[in-house]
Amino acid sequence: MLVPTLNEEARIADVVRCLQAQRLEGEAEFLFIDGGSDDATRSVLERLALADDRIRVLDNPKRSIPCALNIGLAGARGEFVARMDAHALYPPDYLARGVERLGRGDVEWVSGPQLGRGTGRWSRRIALALGTRLGIGGAAFREATRETEVDSGYTGIWRRETLLRHGGWDERWPVNEDGELAARVRAAGGRIVCVPEMAALYAPRDSLGALARQYWRYGTYRARTCRAHPESMRRSHVLAPGLVLTIAAAVAGTRRGSRLARAGIGAYLAALALTAASRPRNQARDAPWLPVVLATMHLSWGAGFLWGAVRFGPPLRALVMLARRDEVRRRP
Repeated sequence: MLVPTLNEEARIADVVRCLQAQRLEGEAEFLFIDGGSDDATRSVLERLALADDRIRVLDNPKRSIPCALNIGLAGARGEFVARMDAHALYPPDYLARGVERLGRGDVEWVSGPQLGRGTGRWSRRIALALGTRLGIGGAAFREATRETEVDSGYTGIWRRETLLRHGGWDERWPVNEDGELAARVRAAGGRIVCVPEMAALYAPRDSLGALARQYWRYGTYRARTCRAHPESMRRSHVLAPGLVLTIAAAVAGTRRGSRLARAGIGAYLAALALTAASRPRNQARDAPWLPVVLATMHLSWGAGFLWGAVRFGPPLRALVMLARRDEVRRRP
């Protein structure tokens, strides 16, 4: 199991206990790849390693997640490799189910849904947003209720030889590294599935500022992934950038264009309000904040995507391929 870490003092002991509780036939090793934590993360891990020789702590001098994963992959000794998140807790049969599913031989990547579980005031509100239709977007791994083939998975399990054959994680992608790897796997004919029984409880960020920075980076590197792998673009990827452009048109467009843009913004605000109003009674305390959280996610992601298109070049081939796929779908 590969777990990148950086300043995870608050939750790392719980993560280790979760991994130690995995029910798996055969041996397992827990590789924590630390990016130079300046809190007590490293000392906690080293103390736990003294009591459990399955735990190893490796150094990640470049501090990025894909670098950490490649360091861990190089040090891994098992037939199967699981990439785990220090912000998530996994069910005790996560590894066993993943290994069993890979053993059938028809898929290359097995993962489970990512279910938000808030740990603080804003984390709780963000987790609630991630469970709504507007929060899920096109990410099937956030809501799978049966085994589903997906474009990308939340963390997951592979055969080690599969990762080596694909060259591991591309270190030019400090964000969206799993999405970029998934694009390569699928382009080579590999299948990725999401198994509902492997659902992981994910702890979202606990402030709007942290959420905005996270989604800005997601959008920026999704634009890079779409440019490098145009077949990976989905229709949902153009919605948030379209919202940002619509707001810009409402402010600075022509009179007719501004009216159309304002109508579009009005429809979006109505959708946010309807989402908040439709929450069940036991979520009433946090539901009024859903429009704020969802708008932060959408606008940050969309602005990041547009910045990524400037920084890395516009994903023109991806847009053309997307338009052609939509045209084919509309044909009788």
